[in-house]
Amino acid sequence: MLSAPLLARHRREFDQYLRSLLSAQDPALLYRMARYHLGWEDAEGRPDDAGGKALRPALCLLACEAVGGDWRQALPAAAGVELVHNFSLIHDDIQDRDRERHHRPTVWSVWGEAQAINAGDALLALARLSVLKLADAGSAPETVVEAVRVLDERTLEMVEGQTLDIGFEETLEVDVPACIKMIEKKSGALFDCALHLGALVAGADAALVEQLGGIGRALGAAFQIRDDMLGVWGDESKTGKPLGADIRRRKKSLPVVYALSEAQGGTGDELRVIYSKPALSDGDVTRVLRCLDEARARDYCTRLGAERKEAALAELSRLDLRPGPANELREAAEFLLERDF
Repeated sequence: MLSAPLLARHRREFDQYLRSLLSAQDPALLYRMARYHLGWEDAEGRPDDAGGKALRPALCLLACEAVGGDWRQALPAAAGVELVHNFSLIHDDIQDRDRERHHRPTVWSVWGEAQAINAGDALLALARLSVLKLADAGSAPETVVEAVRVLDERTLEMVEGQTLDIGFEETLEVDVPACIKMIEKKSGALFDCALHLGALVAGADAALVEQLGGIGRALGAAFQIRDDMLGVWGDESKTGKPLGADIRRRKKSLPVVYALSEAQGGTGDELRVIYSKPALSDGDVTRVLRCLDEARARDYCTRLGAERKEAALAELSRLDLRPGPANELREAAEFLLERDF
């Protein structure tokens, strides 16, 4: 299995580029919060190494290479995608009341909600500024404008998905198709953006750019399905979140939505009663886990995630791509469904 982070060949150069975007010191707190969230510093500003997987920029740079481009030219786009992702994580942590990420306190739990919102907003602004730097890397003006448009459209889709996800917490009337639509927006859109921008910067024709974006969307859905499974059944020592964290929050992740829709007899009724409560106890979480097992929700999610991955790989195999980067994209797809963190 591919080890994380996936930027094995590109990591040093990508990190250097991303750090250059966050080298400002005034106001000191704003950039310290951003660097802390990215895992480069601890809360006191001392050097640290607690960064994430950097999946999306890896896919962006690999897509650029796969269609024959120079991955260095795509660094501003890859950084833009990564900054949008991290803007969303800072805000998600506030919305979900998560106090830990990657086994460290979240930004809002250290500096408060208001300042965390500022940190997230700064990363979003820096994302767009980074993509505009494609001009400095040699991209034509029309390519830069198109790249910014794609970044903004996919970011809006991601926020739409997050809005749906939060709204699902307030109702029991969520079916599987609605949940999958939410997943495709919340996670699929930014994976789409990563591959789309990589191919666009490399100068691929419009049809190939769209095809790679579609592959990214399928991989993003597979990634989120796996994330939903880890949110229910993941190992706390690896995910950094307690067992059943999503259940305790009454989150309508795919395993729960499937069980609510498909559970027979008393299992479905029991789930509805539990999820109608304003807060769940440890006993409630245990009962939900039992109901999910009875509904075979894990089997369903495993099967659906594999189907999305295989569809993406089948489409990838039909494209005329450079063999090396294309194989790395295939390895990345396998990693998305095999990861345990």
